Amino acid sequence: MESSRSPRSGRRHSLLRTAAVTLSLATAAALAGCASADTNTRSTSGKSAFKPVTQKEGSRITVWADSTRLPSVQAYQKSHPDVKMKIVTYDGGADGSTYLKSKVQLFDRAGSGWPDVVFGTPTDVTWASEATKPGARPFAAPLDEKLVPRSTLDGFAKGSLTPCEFNDHTYCMRNDIAQVLLWYNKPLMDKWGYKVPTTWQEYEALGKRVAKDHPGYLVGSVGDTNSHESYFWSGQCPAFSLTKPDTLRTDLQDPKCTRMAKLLDNLISAKAIATQGFFSQGFAKNSGGKVLMAYGPSWYGQYLFKAGFKTPAKQIAAAPPLTWQGENTTATGNVGGGVWMVSSHSANLKASTDLVTWLTTSDENQATAPTYPAYTQAAKAWLANPANKDYFANDVSEPFEQAANEVWTGWSNTRFSDSTAWSSVVLPALTSGKSLTETLPAWQREIADEARTQGYKVVDQ
Repeated sequence: MESSRSPRSGRRHSLLRTAAVTLSLATAAALAGCASADTNTRSTSGKSAFKPVTQKEGSRITVWADSTRLPSVQAYQKSHPDVKMKIVTYDGGADGSTYLKSKVQLFDRAGSGWPDVVFGTPTDVTWASEATKPGARPFAAPLDEKLVPRSTLDGFAKGSLTPCEFNDHTYCMRNDIAQVLLWYNKPLMDKWGYKVPTTWQEYEALGKRVAKDHPGYLVGSVGDTNSHESYFWSGQCPAFSLTKPDTLRTDLQDPKCTRMAKLLDNLISAKAIATQGFFSQGFAKNSGGKVLMAYGPSWYGQYLFKAGFKTPAKQIAAAPPLTWQGENTTATGNVGGGVWMVSSHSANLKASTDLVTWLTTSDENQATAPTYPAYTQAAKAWLANPANKDYFANDVSEPFEQAANEVWTGWSNTRFSDSTAWSSVVLPALTSGKSLTETLPAWQREIADEARTQGYKVVDQ
């Protein structure tokens, strides 16, 4: 998965190494949309116009893809036999790998060797959109500089290209997203007379009721390496909010952070939310059948309940993201989603951008992708595929589409993974019996320390 932070999209998570989940949080790419790469025109937006290297029409392009995306690239090659391609398989940035960055730095020093197209994570875009050394050009080409039509870029789900955007330009195209929503076991909810919650307050109240009436059943887990993306990101907690390109606000005492921590602490104390991760060893066998609800990404249905917990078909249903009672806005988190970048060094930008557009926007390929496409029209084709919805107890189309446009953009894409501090500080604290509320200061310090090592200024207001 892109895997995700994918993912995050990115962003990669160790939980995805679990045998139960073989997916990549960044979907396997799409198909038939062709970009028109006009290398003779310049955009007037942004700080400077992009100057392509000398173009060689028909020249071979080199494509780096992970194993999950490899079949899609091969499908493009098969359907476009006139395009000369060299395909290289690499880890795609999985689990925080810095392989791509290290190789690009070597190519910058050597002055040659760059691939034309690469699959990566949103974290990769943070360095790829900037020069790795004085005088060098950023690795990623600004796609909005007349390489990809604005109409195509505008076709992605609201906010899904935010991780691609730096200095008023768009440096990547989003392969997939992993919007967070509410999953629930419909037959059990109906049997027990429970109403599906629509607010966080109803979710908490129902969780406490479940703990009392049906001990052992759960409404969620905070024990995975990406659980914070489901809960605190959805709660609009400013844990990772860039106020400027070089300034990170991390304020875990913000009311939107503390109220989510308190709600989760209450449900943990009631034993309605597990501190053991859904993807941890033994959970599926011992507790998978007792998950009444789960707040998590769109891939949970197929890859957690179906593949991991082996829940029979027509039991698991999806509902839209929760809101806070009394508030008019809905926001949700994202757990995964990869990106495609075109190299600014490419001598065949037309073929490179055509490939990336095909991979991310085409119905034919995206309809069979493993996870939810970021491109709106391709997502409709994905939802129309019986393989992506026949397993569920309800039509997931509406909650999926709603959540896709409600991912909060205030949780910023940074040069470091948002999972490290959660995994190294918060999860051990929960295991030792500490509450989330009392762990917030330590979590914030760890985030701040990581940010400073990556060159960020850190503020808490």
